[in-house]
Amino acid sequence: MVDNGNTYGERVSRLVGWGHWFAFFNTIAAMLIGTRYIAQSPWPETLLGQFYLLISWIGHFGFLVFALYLLILFPLTFVIPSRKLFRIVAVCFATFGLTILLIDTQAYQSINLHLSPVVWDLLFSTEDNTVSADLQHLFIVLPPIFLIQLALSEWVWRKQRKLSHKHIGRPIAALFFVCFVTSHLIFMWADAYFYNPVTAQKANFPLSYPMTAKSFMEKHGLLDREEYITKLKENKGSVDLVRYPIEKIEFNRRSENYNVLLISINNLRSDALQQEYMPNAYQFSLANQNFTNHYSSSNDAYGAFGLFYGLPSSYASSIKAQGTAPLFLTTLEDQGYSFNMVSGDNFSDDLYRETILRAFLANGEFSEISTTSTEAKLSTVERWKSSLLENTSSPWFSFIELTTVDDFSRYKPSTPNLSPEERFVEAYANAAAAADEEFGKIISSLEENELLDKTIVILTSNHGTEFNETKTRSWGSNSNYSQYQLRVPMVIHWPGKLAANYDHMTSHLDLSVTLMQDLSGVSTNAKHYSSGRNLFSESKRRWVLAGDTREVALITDKDTTVVDKFGNYSLYDNDYQSLDNKNPKLPVLMQGFTELQRFYSKSR
Repeated sequence: MVDNGNTYGERVSRLVGWGHWFAFFNTIAAMLIGTRYIAQSPWPETLLGQFYLLISWIGHFGFLVFALYLLILFPLTFVIPSRKLFRIVAVCFATFGLTILLIDTQAYQSINLHLSPVVWDLLFSTEDNTVSADLQHLFIVLPPIFLIQLALSEWVWRKQRKLSHKHIGRPIAALFFVCFVTSHLIFMWADAYFYNPVTAQKANFPLSYPMTAKSFMEKHGLLDREEYITKLKENKGSVDLVRYPIEKIEFNRRSENYNVLLISINNLRSDALQQEYMPNAYQFSLANQNFTNHYSSSNDAYGAFGLFYGLPSSYASSIKAQGTAPLFLTTLEDQGYSFNMVSGDNFSDDLYRETILRAFLANGEFSEISTTSTEAKLSTVERWKSSLLENTSSPWFSFIELTTVDDFSRYKPSTPNLSPEERFVEAYANAAAAADEEFGKIISSLEENELLDKTIVILTSNHGTEFNETKTRSWGSNSNYSQYQLRVPMVIHWPGKLAANYDHMTSHLDLSVTLMQDLSGVSTNAKHYSSGRNLFSESKRRWVLAGDTREVALITDKDTTVVDKFGNYSLYDNDYQSLDNKNPKLPVLMQGFTELQRFYSKSR
């Protein structure tokens, strides 16, 4: 109902003025609550870092509160001209906002995360956990906040004219604006010039997205790209990049000096190792150490990143920018190993050329092969064999990437009158059989040259392939995180070890740890250089990690949780069917989130 005694325009004008002052005092309240973020975060060591903290605190909360006012309450001023009703709506909205902010500060102090859909659902789940209990107790403050907001609403209404006559509104607004803009300009500079006391604060406050403009600065001559790349490498231990390893690698014994042969049959499912389709690989699995519950670290080509680095794919962009080589390869190089790498597609994926093998490309330790015909692809093994015979004086590491199954569509089914789905499966089986022949040639070469007893041979794949088992029209890979796209073979021939089947959950992230510890004699705790653990450790693990730069999948023996970069999550059972009425377990998710941040540099 519209108030009597005033025109519509006068009422709206007064409500707009009241709304600005009401938003200002709520900004002060939000800033006071926001000091909890400052108390929880590392204190900047430099004067500029401290200055940035101050102005970002003022500017961020000033912008946040006034933006919410302009987007939500300001339009309602014209829709609800009744001052009493409008003020009640504003009080409820402010009470809700400050309560959410208070809960977010508690979440940040407890688990170092801001609120998101997944964190909210987990923190207020029905499961008993101390974090959830502490946060739910914060709702006790909701009635006092509401009463304070009511009192503030009435006081501002009564003092509105007096406040306006003081002419302090514009200077205050200017202060918030200047602090907001200045904080973003400082962060732009700090991001471009690796000023860690500032860049380390980028996630201090909720809904904070500091501006970066390296491309703009380079375009206008404010940033030299070559100098930036040089500083990127020089400052990788002090900026928000990957510390890999976290601690210096130490050794407790001499290396075994076995040769290492890593064979990846790309796109190969774990259940493809059958006598019918891959007799050579199947017999190899029976005679050696077969890890039957093994997961790739990604459902696409980035499974190779996890295999070599022992880190989740989320670190790949920083590793690429730093030009960091896989740690187990550099360790082998320091121990006198020579290297030879061959691929069925000439390592055409940029992941190899720009990240994994970048350092070895520069040293010329890379075999170029032709990929223009079927015969050229078959020459992969022949090329490797010739290089094998050339090197007999030192231990060696070889990586062979067989891409036969990647191109399985060119293997025409021999059975007539098949459905498209059946043709897909049979073509895949034929490609797997062709890859198995190549694998057999590799093992035969080792036996003929009496190298099998001196060589650790690892058979695996970068990711699996789905035949629509999830009933989601998923054929191939890179569409979900089901076991069909993630589970791959992991068979190891390790001289001196007995043949055995291992059914505990293992991951691509475990291979580098295993080689570092059992081959190279590394004594440093695996947590300092990998997200994995030793493959031969059969102690139960709570989860394995997979994913890419957009999503992360936490796989347990009962379910799979997929979380995107916005905090939205989905929970699936072992058959990758959605579990809509269940929430992921908080401890599992918290450990997973921690693992995705653990190798990034933080200021202390």
